Amino acid sequence: MRRSTRRKILEQVEGTVSLSREGYGFIILPDREDDVYVPAKRMLGALNGDKVIVAITKAKDAHHKMEGEIVSIVERSKKPFIGILQVIGEQGWVIIENKNMPYDVRVGNLTQEHINANGLKVAVLVKDWPMREDAPVGEIVDILGTPGENDTEMHAILAEFGLPYRFPAEVEEAAQKIPVEISSAEVKRRKDLRDTLTITIDPADAKDFDDAVSLTTLDNGNYEVGVHIADVTHYVRPGDIIDKEAIERGTSVYLVDRTIPMLPEALSNNLCSLRPNEEKLTFSAMFEITPTGKVVKRWFGRTITLSCRRFSYEQAQEIIETNGEYTLKYIGEMSSNSKTKSVKVTARKRKGEKYSDKEVAWAVLELHKLASIFREKRFAAGAIGFERPEMKVLIDNTGKPIDVVQKITKEANWLIEEFMLLANIEVATCVAKGLKQKEPTFVYRIHDEPDFDKVQNLRDFIKHFGYKLAPTKDAKDVAFALNGLLESIKGKPECNTIEILALRTMARAKYSTDNVGHYGLGFDYYTHFTSPIRRYPDMMVHRLLAHYLDKGKNENKLKFEELCKHSSAREQLASEAERSSIKYKLTEFMENKVGQEFEGSISGVTEWGLYVEIEPTKVEGMVPLKDIKEDYFIFDEKNYCVIGKSTRKKFTLGDKVKIKVSRTNLEQKLIDYSLIWDPEWNKQKRGGKGAKKRDRS
Repeated sequence: MRRSTRRKILEQVEGTVSLSREGYGFIILPDREDDVYVPAKRMLGALNGDKVIVAITKAKDAHHKMEGEIVSIVERSKKPFIGILQVIGEQGWVIIENKNMPYDVRVGNLTQEHINANGLKVAVLVKDWPMREDAPVGEIVDILGTPGENDTEMHAILAEFGLPYRFPAEVEEAAQKIPVEISSAEVKRRKDLRDTLTITIDPADAKDFDDAVSLTTLDNGNYEVGVHIADVTHYVRPGDIIDKEAIERGTSVYLVDRTIPMLPEALSNNLCSLRPNEEKLTFSAMFEITPTGKVVKRWFGRTITLSCRRFSYEQAQEIIETNGEYTLKYIGEMSSNSKTKSVKVTARKRKGEKYSDKEVAWAVLELHKLASIFREKRFAAGAIGFERPEMKVLIDNTGKPIDVVQKITKEANWLIEEFMLLANIEVATCVAKGLKQKEPTFVYRIHDEPDFDKVQNLRDFIKHFGYKLAPTKDAKDVAFALNGLLESIKGKPECNTIEILALRTMARAKYSTDNVGHYGLGFDYYTHFTSPIRRYPDMMVHRLLAHYLDKGKNENKLKFEELCKHSSAREQLASEAERSSIKYKLTEFMENKVGQEFEGSISGVTEWGLYVEIEPTKVEGMVPLKDIKEDYFIFDEKNYCVIGKSTRKKFTLGDKVKIKVSRTNLEQKLIDYSLIWDPEWNKQKRGGKGAKKRDRS
């Protein structure tokens, strides 16, 4: 452990290092908004991700962050760095090209495998940085492959975040040994829903189908709606080798070109997946719902189901848009190599099918009507409606990015979303309020109230655009005020910017055994019950719900709280890896566009640069302030802008600008833009009407 001897301490706290390419760092402090700036000469050899004790030597003021020095390294990061191995004699160096790592790493004890890997991309774990040594020392933990190859780069991203990209052989073998046949004894223990009209609606390229929905009309005019979820915990038992692996992973990871599943493919894509025309074991939430959308009865339990149709979201949307009179590209099971064909909608049943196309279309339309009612009620009750455009990178069969397009979400997506929300709400409410257990241990999906200082910052900022946030006394008022604001800015140039700032007022959703409700969705009780194939918390929820329905005693709260914290951390890690893969592919997409000009808008403002999203792809890059030669710009943190010292030209969030792509760096996943300076800006008189109007545009 390295220690500092320098002392001038206002406060001493523990935090995590976020290191820059230049060697200085920021220490992220738990449960604090502000971080601590540490100059490179005061880093004490700490590297990105290390846990450290930092002594705060200068307090924050109006113009500067807190500043400090690291006094000890508590723990080295468990995440490896990625670089190119260079072998010189018996000595090896890993050459790091990472925006959070300014040093190369020396490695010793080279094996023949390492020597053969000279020039390949590897993962290296830093073990120490001895005093008076000029470089950290580490060991190679994985050989990833040839730099630039798609598989190598995706594996590098997974390795960088400490995420696995293959299952241990013994886990795969255990999954393969699970019996596929469903015994008659098991069928007798369950509610048999195989004759109920049941469908799945998923993305066209989905392989694992967690959920299905069913619909039946009751004699009293109400509907019986079933939300059927893959019964993963029937096959994966607590403490077995598959369960331990699932705990460690916590979640499936979705990179641009692949899915890294939480469960082996024998379970995720086959045994548990609710594929059409296959009998499946499920855990179901059944509801009796009036035509006006009121839930009057609910039942939870284990079932056996049979999906009669598999739709993509696009196919289900066509049914909705044509009111059931669709000409659909094959409405049955789809595969990547099946030919598409148009199907005439009739009431006639095809051979081997229990339900006709007309009956299935009717079910989709009725479910859509109910989902629309639920959605309207949810937003009327205070759910917040963020609808920022989500972009998708399209790739060819080699993984090369060929386009960036906006994901379109329509009524078919909302249909499934609303019934999954319903199941999650009702399961959480049942356990919290509907059982005789007093305060039973349970896993909730929680989302705390917003940061009211950030809400005030948003209130102040939107005044620049002529908007006001309605008066607010409490968190519920904030939700309605935000919805009013988001509705008023739809289609406006500043919409994207204001939505980003509104999102920044929100807390991060997480898992916990202590329920505080889900603020963003507007629910007092909420959990994750509907995706056990891809999320471990859902497996915990299934086990706890089944245990309590069977009159089991209260479970150990501490055990499940630790699992909740672990699952939340793994979810965040997976999300960071997913964003990293997107960033890599976007950088790759922009490589051949260096020198090209684009229009865009400022999406972020920092002391070192302007982040700009270009149209129409929304690809974000940075304009370094030091590269703007026309003036020296000063950062105004409070007003999210920079101001030219000489010209007084102001650049603020949402401003429209023109840029040129100046350079890309695949290793660091960086895209740099240069600002195309408009001389018209400087013809405006400082403080005049023209200048003010242009600054707001």
